[in-house]
Amino acid sequence: MRLSDLDLHLLGQAGISAAYQAGHLIARHANREVAVNTKAGGASLAAQVVTEVDHLSQEAILQVLLPTCAHYDLALLSEESPDDRARLDRDYFWCIDPLDGTLPFIEGVPGYSVAIALVARDGTPAIGVVYDPLSQTLYSAVAGRGAWRNRQRLPARPSSPILTFVTDKSFADDPLYAATLPELERIAAELGYAKTELKLQGGAALNACLALQTPACYFKYPKPQVGGGSIWDYAATACLFREAGAPFSDMRGRPLALNPEGSTYLNHCGVLYCSDGGIAERMLALYRRLSG
Repeated sequence: MRLSDLDLHLLGQAGISAAYQAGHLIARHANREVAVNTKAGGASLAAQVVTEVDHLSQEAILQVLLPTCAHYDLALLSEESPDDRARLDRDYFWCIDPLDGTLPFIEGVPGYSVAIALVARDGTPAIGVVYDPLSQTLYSAVAGRGAWRNRQRLPARPSSPILTFVTDKSFADDPLYAATLPELERIAAELGYAKTELKLQGGAALNACLALQTPACYFKYPKPQVGGGSIWDYAATACLFREAGAPFSDMRGRPLALNPEGSTYLNHCGVLYCSDGGIAERMLALYRRLSG
């Protein structure tokens, strides 16, 4: 079943409502003591920790979105529930990260958000919603309707003399870390920036959104260990970048596989989100050179 423009608009509003409700719940629990547990998942701590707030946020989201699943025959994939693989058979599925950036949330620092996407069976993102409950910032996009930051259409980035690169804290342990640092400075200089800044921080969704606000690049190199983020970390921002006309891909320049038949993890291919094509081209060339 192909969704009409009106269907997508209504589902986009449902996604926004769900993100707001979950975000408000998360905000009420911020800076409070919460129960922290571990779960089976990727090799990194970020992929293994889970809190009661992750589950409460998922419940709030599903209260809004489950009726749409029944009405539109949509599948559902959410981080805190088993993958029933219905996403491989239905025309569309909701892809949900109820608390992206659980580690920053536990630590009481910025970088966590709610991420909700609607993805077609072929992996094309049709709706993307990211809500930052700390700054109360909403990023939203619907196929064919553009991307928005609150009420401002994207891209509308201020110029900056600084080119920012952002990735996960675990990058400091990557075998390519030392070789990458001077190359980032070289890329910034080639593109005419006066300075470069590397930030090892936050959850995937808000890290990517940074490149929709300022000259920036969010990247994750491929790695053999299971992890590296899952499709619920990237589906919403993939729609935002697609609608904003900003480049995103895996670290080999291929489209992100947002409905894979196997594992939902993307450690094997990495991710790359950039504010413009010049940065993206140089980052892809850098990874080809460093990885041999």
